[in-house]
Amino acid sequence: MTIEELFKDNATKAKEKTEIISQWIINTSLPTDELIAFAEKAKDPIKGTCIEAMEYATKQNPNLADEAVFTFVTNTLNEKAPRIKWESAKVIGNTAQLFPENLDLAITNLLANTEHEGTVVRWSAALALGEILKLKTPHNKTLLPALENISEKEEKNSIKKIYLDAIKKMKK
Repeated sequence: MTIEELFKDNATKAKEKTEIISQWIINTSLPTDELIAFAEKAKDPIKGTCIEAMEYATKQNPNLADEAVFTFVTNTLNEKAPRIKWESAKVIGNTAQLFPENLDLAITNLLANTEHEGTVVRWSAALALGEILKLKTPHNKTLLPALENISEKEEKNSIKKIYLDAIKKMKK
């Protein structure tokens, strides 16, 4: 079955599609460049499912992401659909340690999402930024004060806690 056929199959539920695609990524029967090429042309709900599958796969094995995957999810942080933003942020959180040289744009786009009205978008941005902060890269010179400032303004305690935990771990 191809990815196109999977999405045309109305008998398969959305969550099942995510699981199937993530298994294809994990067992390398679907190269990530093919998935990206498909997702780039897809409508938002399908693109979101593709990125969610990447998130699931990279949570199990971050090394499944190459530079093309990281660049793709960094760029999709700017998409309009909240689900695309939050799934992309989670992929970045899973894989940032592999791409310390490619964090500039990811950080910029994630910081923009910290002001999103959607709680899940802000939560996912916090998660990814916290993971980046823990890497102790030169970015921390500007990232640490930015996250301290954001955590003071954040009204949701669940999101604030992510920032404060990352800040505490970084300072150890």
